[in-house]
Amino acid sequence: MISGAQAMVNCLEAQGVTVVFGYPGAAICPFYDCLAQSGIRHILVRSEQNAGHAASGYARVAGRPGVCIATSGPGATNLLTALATAYADSIPIVAITGQVETSLLGRDVFQEVDTTGAASPFIKYSYLVEDARDIPRVFREAFYIASTGRPGPVLIDIPVDIQRAQLDFVYPEMVSIRGYKPRIQGHSGQIERVSKALCAAKRPLLVVGGGAIGARGSVRALCESCGLPAVSTMMGIGTLPSKHPLYFGMLGQSGSDAANEAVGQSDLLMILGARAGNRAVGRPGCLGADKTVIHIDIDTAEIGKNVGTTIPLVGDAASVLAQLCERQPHGDWQAWRDWLCARRTAPPAASGAGCGFVDPEAFVRLLSQELDDDAVYVSDVGQNQIWSAKNYDARDGLFLTTGGMGTMGYALPAAIGARLAAPERQVAAVCGDGAFQMEMMELATANQHGVTVKLVVMNNQMLGMVREIQRDGYGGRETAVALGGGPEIEKLAEAYHLQYLCLDAMEHAHETVRAFLDAEGSCILECAVDPRAATH
Repeated sequence: MISGAQAMVNCLEAQGVTVVFGYPGAAICPFYDCLAQSGIRHILVRSEQNAGHAASGYARVAGRPGVCIATSGPGATNLLTALATAYADSIPIVAITGQVETSLLGRDVFQEVDTTGAASPFIKYSYLVEDARDIPRVFREAFYIASTGRPGPVLIDIPVDIQRAQLDFVYPEMVSIRGYKPRIQGHSGQIERVSKALCAAKRPLLVVGGGAIGARGSVRALCESCGLPAVSTMMGIGTLPSKHPLYFGMLGQSGSDAANEAVGQSDLLMILGARAGNRAVGRPGCLGADKTVIHIDIDTAEIGKNVGTTIPLVGDAASVLAQLCERQPHGDWQAWRDWLCARRTAPPAASGAGCGFVDPEAFVRLLSQELDDDAVYVSDVGQNQIWSAKNYDARDGLFLTTGGMGTMGYALPAAIGARLAAPERQVAAVCGDGAFQMEMMELATANQHGVTVKLVVMNNQMLGMVREIQRDGYGGRETAVALGGGPEIEKLAEAYHLQYLCLDAMEHAHETVRAFLDAEGSCILECAVDPRAATH
C-alpha cells in the first residue's frame, strides 16, 4: 500500500508529466514531500495565479495538459483567475489544490475555502476527493476531460488527510465516463450539407478561431485545395501564415479593414473553432441575416450562441476538415479572391515616433520578423496586445495571448511555461508596463530555474488601453491611468541578474532587437512608447 500523496505522484508519472508549476502550503505538503522524491521537475512560481498561467503556456506549446498546484484557502483562490483565463481560451490544465481535513470541511477553519464551489463557473469539471481509493480514477479522468472535446481546466481538490491515507494503487488503463462522449468525426449528412453550401456560394469565407490552432495543417490543406479565402479571430492568429495569399488578416474591433470587409461582403461564412463574440464581431446577433453561416465546433454549446447558424456541425476541427477535403468542394471564386486581394493593404511604414519614443507597431513587425520561423510570441493584454495582434508576422511559430478573459500579467509566466515545453524554441514575451508590474516577480522564477525568456516591456507610464477608452467615451477625462512611482526596469533587471537593453528610437531598432535576441540567457528590452500612442 502507498499513501494518497504518493498515488498522486504516481498518477502524474503515468500521464507522462515531467514539469509542474506550483506554490506549496500546509494542506498540500504530503504531496510535495512525495513529489520531491520523484523525477518530476517542480517550478516554484512567486504567485499561484502565475502557476496557472505557466501551465497554460506549457499546454499550448506541448499540446497536452499543463499541471499547476496550490494549497488551500488563499493559495486556491489566487489560482482562480488563471483557471478562468484557461477556461475562456479552452486551454487544457489539471489544477491540484490542497484542502483542509475532511472532518473539518464546512466549519470555516483556518484556510478553508469551498474551492470546487468557487471555481465552478469557469472550470470544465472538478473533483473533491473524499476517499483515497478514488485518486487513480480521478486523475485518469481529469487528464482525459481536460484534453478531449473542448479542452479546459479540471480541478482536483484533495484534503490533507486523504493525501496521508493508504490505498492499493492501480492506475486505470481506460476511461469511461457516463454522459461524456466527445464527438470527433462530423456527421456525414452535415458534412455533405456544408460541402454543397460551399459549392453554391459566390463569396465564401473561412473564419478560424483558437479551436483551429491545433488543426493548422488541415486548415491550410482545405484552403489551398479549393482556393477558399480565410480570416482569423485574435485567438486564431497563426493558423495560416500572415503572408499566405489566401489569408486576409484578423477581423474584429481591432482587426484589418480587409478582414472586416471580407466578412461583410461574404455570402457564406464558415466559422471554425470560434465563438464569434463581440470582440471579433461588433454585433454578432446580426451577423447571419444576409448570409449562410456554417458553424463548426467540438462544443455544441458554442454553436449558434452568438451568431445565427444555418448549418451546425459538431466535431473536431482536424477531423471535420479532413472529411470536407475528401469531398473537394469548389466554386468559381476567382473574382471574389481578386476583390479581396485589392483590399489587402501593406503595413504602414514606421511612423517616425516622436523624439525619444519607439513606434510600437513598427517594432512588433521588426521583432516578429527577426524571430526564428518557429518561435513562440507571447502577448500580454492592453495596447501591446492590439499592436502585437495587428502586426505579428506569423510563419511556423505560435502566437499566444489571452483573448477570452483578457488577463493582464499573463505573458511572462506563460512564456516560462512555453519555454519549458519546448526548450529548443525561441520564446519572446511582450507586455506593457502595467502588466509587467503584475508579473515581474516571475523574473526570479526564470532566473532560479534557468529558463531563458526574452521579455519586451513597452513602457508608456500609462494604462494605455483604459486611457483610450476614457478618451473616446468619457470626454477625455483620464482617471487612475497614470503609472507613477517607477520601477526603474534597468535596476530590476540588475536585481534579478538579467541582461537589460533600452530602445528609445526606431533608428536603432534593428541592431537592438538583434542584440536582444542573440543575448545569452534571459534579457529585458525596455521600449519607450509615447503615452499618447493609440491602437487606432
